[in-house]
Amino acid sequence: MELTINVAVLLAVIVFVRIRRRVQARSRSDQWLTVAVVLVLGILVAPTAFGQGVLDVVGQLAQGVSESGSP
Repeated sequence: MELTINVAVLLAVIVFVRIRRRVQARSRSDQWLTVAVVLVLGILVAPTAFGQGVLDVVGQLAQGVSESGSP
């Protein structure tokens, strides 16, 4: 039996655990580490079908907001 772990899922779990910690208990280096992990997670998820779907939804949302703000 072989156990495989998807790196993106592992990073998502790490991000979830790190974000749930209290803000006051974080040092500046701890915050930068969280930012780096989130960026790597974004890079891993972006080329997938899920990442493209998120991009489409955010693009449509941004387009709707920009159109509603114009006279």
